[in-house]
Amino acid sequence: MTSITITITRPDDWHLHLRDGEQLHVVLPHTAKQFARAIIMPNLKPPVVTVEMALAYRARILAALPAALQSAFEPLMTLYLTDNTPPSEIIRAKDSGMIHGAKLYPAGATTNSDAGVTDIAKCYAALAAMEQNNLPLLVHGEVTDSDVDVFDREKVFIDRILAPLTRRFPGLRIVFEHVTTRDAVQFVTAASRRIAATITAHHLLLNRNALFQGGIRPHHYCLPVLKREIHRQALLDAATGGNPKFFLGTDSAPHGQTSKENACGCAGIFTAHAAIELYATAFEQAGALNKLEAFTSFHGADFYQLPRNKDSITLKKESWIVPEQFDFAGEQLIPLYAGNPVNWKLV
Repeated sequence: MTSITITITRPDDWHLHLRDGEQLHVVLPHTAKQFARAIIMPNLKPPVVTVEMALAYRARILAALPAALQSAFEPLMTLYLTDNTPPSEIIRAKDSGMIHGAKLYPAGATTNSDAGVTDIAKCYAALAAMEQNNLPLLVHGEVTDSDVDVFDREKVFIDRILAPLTRRFPGLRIVFEHVTTRDAVQFVTAASRRIAATITAHHLLLNRNALFQGGIRPHHYCLPVLKREIHRQALLDAATGGNPKFFLGTDSAPHGQTSKENACGCAGIFTAHAAIELYATAFEQAGALNKLEAFTSFHGADFYQLPRNKDSITLKKESWIVPEQFDFAGEQLIPLYAGNPVNWKLV
């Protein structure tokens, strides 16, 4: 029987959590074996708020790469935006050539976001500097008000924060990260060419029913939370529709098993073990494998104004079983689809 393979330009991950220390060493190879570059999230403890901290983190990432992958992967660093980020730090970030965005976490919105922005108006000076220096703003798009339903937090963020922000700073490039709703897809589609969005594999493959199949499923819990099927379908249509505003960002977020399986489990889904295979699965289900390469390998590089990669990867149509767990610096890390089959495999 003839095997089915697809070869695409090597992709990039435009939204990735790598952690630090020993945890960094064990999760990094999963990403580096398939992606050429990744936008690295800055929500460490303490957060990466200065150029000096970002470059030091970059050095630790490069040092953690296995020898065989030393020249195959480039971390693209970001700053963690706070109420007090000075415009001078934005200028230093741009001048460094190694920092490719600043991340807006509304305070308390997700894991390690306590130092995030409490009032967007406090960031106007920094945002003006980003607009002037062509440094993208990367947005976790949820409000944190206790009176807003968790399933509506993204839509309310668009209305209250994001739409006014695009009017105040029309030249600011913005990546609306890990969009989860039809509302976000419609907003990005209608916005200027300076507004783009990343979409995760898990939001393409799962709707909110996955949180409750046979009981509470903590390893399907992420923020923004999984949404209704109508929203998953809107994301799938956006990802496979060829619009260059939408591109790959895994938001792969590793947490130890005990941090996920407790009375107040952490938000985050680990997908780096099979990221490109999971995207291929979603695109195949949509009958759109011919659109996979542009979404994974072209659109993000173009938006970030970086060259497209020159080398390629090959995926083979082959069923394999995802491991039940991975080592996570002495803990156990449970991946998405643990113990279940995936029908594409990176060669």
